Amino acid sequence: MDKGRVLSGLAIMVGLIVMGSMLPKAVGKFREYDRTVNVKGLCEREVKADKVIWPVVYKVMADDVQTIYNNTDANNAAIIAFLQAGGIKPEEITVSVPVISDKYATEYGSNDRAFRYIAKNVVTVCTENVDAVLSLMSKQAELLKKGIVTGGSNQWENPVEFKYEGLNEIKPAMIEEATQNARETAKKFAKDSGSRLGKIKTANQGTFTISDRDSNTPYIKQVRVVTSVTYYLKN
Repeated sequence: MDKGRVLSGLAIMVGLIVMGSMLPKAVGKFREYDRTVNVKGLCEREVKADKVIWPVVYKVMADDVQTIYNNTDANNAAIIAFLQAGGIKPEEITVSVPVISDKYATEYGSNDRAFRYIAKNVVTVCTENVDAVLSLMSKQAELLKKGIVTGGSNQWENPVEFKYEGLNEIKPAMIEEATQNARETAKKFAKDSGSRLGKIKTANQGTFTISDRDSNTPYIKQVRVVTSVTYYLKN
């Protein structure tokens, strides 16, 4: 008998025996990877707005256009002085072109109005000095004493906007906290099911949302993120 063939046959037999002994372990390992748990982790934080856009809206009424423009210029100057005295920088103030309506030129206008012309004017503040704006908003009576009535019947057209633009600064910490919360939930599930928590299979950080904490304090924002993580489970 060829000695080489005998040795080759023995090597093949040994290989088959080794493979056979490892097969159950491999199958068990494969089945472990089929066992997963998907959990979600929540992180919420309250932050203060770091930017505000405040439209100061007022109206001027008169029977001639020249008076409209004269009163508008005077009111704009008074409002700008009021804003700057309260800590708003000149470059943070924008004065819009007045929108003038003529009741005689309006098809559905009423001719019993006291004045022919009405001009809507907007002086807009855009600043990161939120505290200064909050303080000025509470002092608008000073403008009223000068005959300037701010605001309007329809606040939906020119709302005050409080924004939070520092999201990138708190993102990493919030994702870490949400992921840790998800892990704690997964560990509890694994313990209750008689398993051990394995490695992460997939993870999704979710979408960050920024909303007002409530309708009364729109300058306080609630930042929220939900992460979704899938873990392997072990016996």
